[in-house]
Amino acid sequence: MRLVSRLAQRLGNALARYLNQPSRGPYPHWPADLDTLRRILRPADVVLVEGRARISTAIKYLTQSTWSHVALYVGEYAGRTLEGSNHLLVEADTELGIHLFDLRRLGDLHLRICRPVGLDDADAHRVVDYVMARLGQHYDLRNIFDLARYLLPAPPVPAAWRRRMLALGSGDPTRAICST
Repeated sequence: MRLVSRLAQRLGNALARYLNQPSRGPYPHWPADLDTLRRILRPADVVLVEGRARISTAIKYLTQSTWSHVALYVGEYAGRTLEGSNHLLVEADTELGIHLFDLRRLGDLHLRICRPVGLDDADAHRVVDYVMARLGQHYDLRNIFDLARYLLPAPPVPAAWRRRMLALGSGDPTRAICST
């Protein structure tokens, strides 16, 4: 069983690397204004992203949404800096897992900010604390296989196994996807 698990992990990692490559085609949109974002973002703001990777194209197709990815702004509250910046976000990435990144990385992408209504500073800090405690966890690669399943009319597996394929995600609390 351990060999199967290692093989599935390697296959999942290879698939994640392939799907994270940029997809072809133009991306007509207004790029993000980073100066404005730096001024208006607050801790616990949710940032929706229209990604450009192959996996982004598949997610947008399957969900019928403009948005393919999500990150949470933690800003200065994180108490950390990256490359001299304290405008930080947390995301769950297929290859890197849950990690911090700098706002500059979103500069050429189409974004939308979602701010929770009625969330006071104390609650926002609890949300940020919760997310920061999960840094380093792995991405739930099983979700990639689940998404791919929807692109196939009949999965290439024996009929007896198809029912087991209906559960989305691994259910492992130490793994996440970007929307968690």
